[in-house]
Amino acid sequence: MHALANPARFLRIARPATGWLLAIGLALTGAGMIGGLALSSPDYLQGETVRIMYVHVPAAWLGMAGWAGLAAAAVSQLVWRHALAAVAGRAIAPCGATFTAICLATGSIWGRPTWGTWWEWDPRLTSELVLLFIYFGVMGLHAAIEDRRAAARAAGFLALIGMVNVPIVHFAVNWWNTLHQGATISLTAAPKMAAVMLVGMLTMTLAAWAYCIAVALARVRAIIIEREQGSAWLAAVDGVRG
Repeated sequence: MHALANPARFLRIARPATGWLLAIGLALTGAGMIGGLALSSPDYLQGETVRIMYVHVPAAWLGMAGWAGLAAAAVSQLVWRHALAAVAGRAIAPCGATFTAICLATGSIWGRPTWGTWWEWDPRLTSELVLLFIYFGVMGLHAAIEDRRAAARAAGFLALIGMVNVPIVHFAVNWWNTLHQGATISLTAAPKMAAVMLVGMLTMTLAAWAYCIAVALARVRAIIIEREQGSAWLAAVDGVRG
């Protein structure tokens, strides 16, 4: 991690890694769609609507994981003052917000035939919506404060404060009576779904991870290039002319 704090070293790795991760993400998405749409069977209760989970569940996981990445970047920035930590946080936020919005949208579509309503102020749904709003807050601070160092500090503190909401999202189904079912996948128990469904969902999750990391790397690279336009080292490292 300390090695990647050097912008030149980061750019040498990020440029090829972005392309590879996008290709891997596309391949995994194709495989996951085949598993989810063609190989798995409809649920005995929910029918065909259960297939929404192949997008909904990975998006939910990525929304929470994105916030963990934001918090890690904030700690690196505020404590160790890594050169790229603030840039990484700025790059991660839109990706995490996108997956959180996808989670809410697909959950609403799934909930209509399952629960009979598009929206319910369920603890899991509400805390997920709060997570999206805090993502917007981080992005808004970066956009509204002209001093980029002050903006990064403010966004970093909000990322650390917002981390409190992540376990609420995750454990809401255990702490309160909610419309959501309990966890289907656990590290301490056998999966509560057919193997083909589990493989399809995990494949889509890996695809989402690959895509999200690729987008974050591309955004960090774009921010560095924007800030360092005209620098001789940038042209030498990344082939960009000022």
